[in-house]
Formats: sequence, C-alpha cells, structure tokens
Amino acid sequence: MDTSLFDRAAQFAIDAHRGIERRGKGFPYIIHPMEAAAIVATVTNDPEMLAAAILHDTVEDTDVTIEQIESLFGSRVAHLVNIETAQKGGTWRARREVQMQRFRQADRDCKLVAMGDKLSNLRAIALDYRSLGDALWNRFHAPDGKKDIEWYYRGLASALDELADTAPHREFCALIEETFPS
Repeated sequence: MDTSLFDRAAQFAIDAHRGIERRGKGFPYIIHPMEAAAIVATVTNDPEMLAAAILHDTVEDTDVTIEQIESLFGSRVAHLVNIETAQKGGTWRARREVQMQRFRQADRDCKLVAMGDKLSNLRAIALDYRSLGDALWNRFHAPDGKKDIEWYYRGLASALDELADTAPHREFCALIEETFPS
C-alpha cells in the first residue's frame, strides 16, 4: 500500500495545527483529525479520502487555504475538504442548516469524510456527557444549548443516512440515542 499521500497530508495537518489545543480537552488538536481519519479507514483505504479526513479542519481552523490544499494534494482532496469546511457568517443554526444541506447533496465519499469528523466530535460529546451530565451544554455556543446540539446531530444522522450500512453511521446513531435519550 502506498501511504505517501496520507503521510504528506498527516505531516501538513500536524504542522498546520501545531500549538493548537482541542477546546476544553487539554490535548493537541491534531488528535481529532487523526481520529477522523481512523474512522474513515474503517470503511475505505482510499488514500485521497484518508488525506482529506486528516486535513478536514485545516482550512476552517488555520490559515491554510483550499487553494493550497488543491495545489499540494489535488482537486479531489480539496473537494472533499471543501465540502466539510464550515461556512463563515450567519447564525449558529443557519450555518449548520447550510452544512447539513451540503451533506445531503454530497456524494458518498464526501459524506464518509464528514462522518469521520462528526463521529469523532460526537464520541467526545458522549464521553463528556457521561461525566458532566447537563453541565456539558454550557460549553457550546449554540443558543439553545442541548436542544440545538441534539437538533444538529439528529439532522446530521439524516443527512448522512446513505452511510447507514457502515459501522461509523451505526455508532453515530447509537451515540445520539445515548446522549439525547427520548
């Protein structure tokens, strides 16, 4: 297996996120993109998808541009990263509605990269919820706290339901039910 593209992407992501801490976690931010890539790797060994998974937050959270991603890693990786990159501006809810709509319209590969990111995030939320309970929701910028976060994750599950045949999507849905019991 040729891992050269992923190796370059991983080093690029490490460099881009250097010195950044995962909010509220106390560990290097790069752990999250690494977990996202590991999740994607449970479904595919496609080097461009794995590269996109580890690069997914570089444009959104650092000074890296989508043009740099395209120049260094190709148009497909850039496309996969771009679909995953949250748009700026608008209200919290409006930004997430746009993102969910993009995921609904995206191809399966884009959805899988998104699932890597969102499942990694939801794993962290579920773990924190187990220890903090409802105090957790105070960490979020969502106007209605838990209610908004639940709306968002249930909407993501629906937007990504093309992946219902995968272990990551099944885990995602199970964590939603555990974290937001009816």
